[in-house]
Amino acid sequence: MCFRLPKPETVNKTGWVIFQSVLTVGLQSLYEAIDTTTPTGRLTFHLFGALAEFERNLIQKRTQSGLVAARGRLGGRRKSLSPDKRAVAVSLYEEKKLPVAKICEVMGISKPTLYSYVREAQETGK
Repeated sequence: MCFRLPKPETVNKTGWVIFQSVLTVGLQSLYEAIDTTTPTGRLTFHLFGALAEFERNLIQKRTQSGLVAARGRLGGRRKSLSPDKRAVAVSLYEEKKLPVAKICEVMGISKPTLYSYVREAQETGK
């Protein structure tokens, strides 16, 4: 008899092994040399399960340490202009002597970037 198993990531390996041992059911893989009806096959199956659990725990630990290390930092792109150049761009915008397109061309930024700098300056100025 041949059964199709669900996707490996959806199978609880420990629960599957208990289910197999209670019903004395063996698993024979068609592609890998795993046969849980033999002691060697059961050992191989348990080793694969232990290694998968170990790898999962390592990934969780690395993710947690990465999140801890990133606390206090802001994500996203870096600002294209230094704070001094941003202040110059905002002052040129507020003077209203040059058109927005010319300010952007001179500073080497886009219109949305200029408007975000202006908005940021207005929020910190309040």
